[in-house]
Parts: sequence; C-alpha cells; structure tokens
Amino acid sequence: MHPAVRATLVGAYALCVEWARVSIQAQPGAAAAALVIGGVALGAVAYGTPADRLGLGVSQSPSPAGGGSGWGVIRAAIGFRIVGGLALGAVLLLPAAARSSAVPILPAGLAIAAIAVSVGEELAFRGALYAALDELGGAPLAIAGSTVVWTAAHVLSHPPAFLGAVAAAGLLLALWRWACRDLVGPIIGHVIADLAL
Repeated sequence: MHPAVRATLVGAYALCVEWARVSIQAQPGAAAAALVIGGVALGAVAYGTPADRLGLGVSQSPSPAGGGSGWGVIRAAIGFRIVGGLALGAVLLLPAAARSSAVPILPAGLAIAAIAVSVGEELAFRGALYAALDELGGAPLAIAGSTVVWTAAHVLSHPPAFLGAVAAAGLLLALWRWACRDLVGPIIGHVIADLAL
C-alpha cells in the first residue's frame, strides 16, 4: 500500500474511533466500557506493523555509552525507556500541578480503562500513524502530522481552551518518539498523565 494511503487510512481510522468513543462515553454508565473498547480498537491499528517501526523494538533503543551487547544493553534500554516515561509523565503533569495541589484518584474501573485508552492512543498516534507519516515524508511530517491528528481527535472530548495543552502534550510525545526512536516512554508518560488527570 502506498504510504500516503496508509497514513490517510490510519489517521482517519484513529479519528473515527476517538470520536465514536467520546460519543458512546457520554451515555450514562458507558464511560469505562467506551474507554476500554476504544483503547483496544485504537491499538488494533498497529497490528501488522513491525515492532521496530512502532518504536517498540529492542534494536531501536539507545544503547549505553561504549556500546556493548547482550542482556546488559537490553536492560539498559529498558531502564532508559522506563525512566524516560516517568520523566514524560512528570512533564505532562506540570500544568495540573500548577493549577491544584490535590491529586485526583480514579476509581479502579476507570483507572484500568484509562490505561487501556492511553496505550491504544499511543499505539495509534505515535506508533502506527507516526510510522506511516515517517515513511511518507520523514520525521518532520511524522511529528507534525501525528500531533495535528492527535489534537483533532481530542476536539470532542476537551474544551477548546484545553486543546493547546493537548497539542503540546502530543508534540512532546512525538518529539520523544523521534529523538529516542521509542514508543515505550510515551506510553508510560501518557498512562501516568491519564491516571493522574
């Protein structure tokens, strides 16, 4: 399939899933189910894309200084991804921390749903869509395009005044995806942010 067609289909699919999820989520008692089903549907768009293209492959991870091989490099790469994800989560929470000293705690059912939708959104936007746009026009198009589609996907679920923060979060996650060739950090950061917000 031509990269332009793939990018268009992935972007359109992600937008449709997000907008359908928000519409269903508005129904009484449907929030948790809509989040979980939406997360799974978003994650499904990454099916068939090689792990390295999604930013999930071990060979794509930065290696420690001096190179190395084997399990030591793999452990260092996993550690880098986890620490990076924690740092991304902290940065994504800064606007909320500036507004309030209280940290909201989600009920267990919504926490699981928030995790599902966070992982699904990352697989769709910074995974499959980013990979398709990168193949089409390189990193600048992948970063800008995935950020624009990500922001458009949140138009129905966030007030207009908050869309700038949504775009900034998408840009931060896309820049990490590009600079570190990694999707694990954005997944962890997104999960942390969604659980705390």
